[in-house]
Amino acid sequence: METRIFKDDITPAAGIIQGGGLVAVPTETVYGLAANGLDEAAVENLYAVKGRPTAKPLSLMVPDRSGLEKYGRCIPRGAYVLAEAFWPGPLTIVVEAGEDIPSVVTAGGHTVGLRCPDSEKTLSLLRSCGLPLAAPSANPSGQPSPKTAEQVLDYFSGRIDGIIDGGPCGIGRESTVIDLTVTPYQILRQGALLEKDIERALIESLKVVGITGGTGAGKTTALDALRDMGALVIDADKVYYDLCESCAPMLEQINARFPGAVENGFLQRKKLGSVAFSDPQALGDLRSITDRYVVSTIDHMLACHAAAGGRYGAVDAINILDTGLRDDCVATVGVLAPAELRITRLMEREGISAEYAAQRIRAQRPDSYYTENCTHILRNDGSRKDFRRACDELFKRILEES
Repeated sequence: METRIFKDDITPAAGIIQGGGLVAVPTETVYGLAANGLDEAAVENLYAVKGRPTAKPLSLMVPDRSGLEKYGRCIPRGAYVLAEAFWPGPLTIVVEAGEDIPSVVTAGGHTVGLRCPDSEKTLSLLRSCGLPLAAPSANPSGQPSPKTAEQVLDYFSGRIDGIIDGGPCGIGRESTVIDLTVTPYQILRQGALLEKDIERALIESLKVVGITGGTGAGKTTALDALRDMGALVIDADKVYYDLCESCAPMLEQINARFPGAVENGFLQRKKLGSVAFSDPQALGDLRSITDRYVVSTIDHMLACHAAAGGRYGAVDAINILDTGLRDDCVATVGVLAPAELRITRLMEREGISAEYAAQRIRAQRPDSYYTENCTHILRNDGSRKDFRRACDELFKRILEES
């Protein structure tokens, strides 16, 4: 067999694919070895030529996001978000496989990876042949992935039908593979696209409302309203306390700054508080450590919510205006209530004295801080029913108009 090289006119390459042959194609990462992804015999030949174990599934190249519905099913909203953000580009999105996908492609599984390569020649081939391309990297299994047509020819001269020469690949590293069929999503292969960029695109597809305000002001009612609208509600304090129990890297950094604050893997809260809360500089250092982990964890929670199809999020954090969480929000809402009502609520909720409740309130930010810095204010100075109605009206307006 003569391996033909196609540089300008790739029309013959489309005919080869339609006829069940193998053609190496360029992408922005590495060259791929392509076959008709709907032709079982062609895919079996691809496995044999490459020496790839048939237990390893193949992904399919598609020309655009329409391939998600054409070759997948039960597509989550997050897949469209990522396709819009990164296709064409080095991202393979794993979804439920459509009924037309041969089991040889999925290795007998129920999922398939879909990818839209950032190569005009390969996109042109996809459009010309009208077929998805099963296309792993164009190297014998175990050998380095090729970045040029010449390297592919060295591997497969006389064993494949053709090579589309698109010049050297710019990235030289395989695509990142994300599985959206599980919750939370999983990065199956870290490739050219960074996970932090994936996370950021998912978060930006959400409408997130930040809720803040002093204790006893009524934030719970506001959060309940958002939860009833379908928002993922995240309590930043709970995230912080969970991290204090489970996040070894954070605890290590705390102990490095405050020796003895962590003993046998457990945070000694009283010991830490006696040092950090009496010294503004020390408190700032503690917050710079913990805020980073809290924000990172909340960002991941929001990204997973978006990947699974969520549209709205809500974050309850008293210091949301002072951290990176604010950047995730389409609106920040300060919940305010008269001091006497807050004292009464704290007494009833926590069984504390009026004096202690008033002391806690005086130690927190004044109302002016929230009115000056939040985009919206909710005043909880009437009945619970009236306040809930005000919450519903405001959040509906924010989520519909933002």
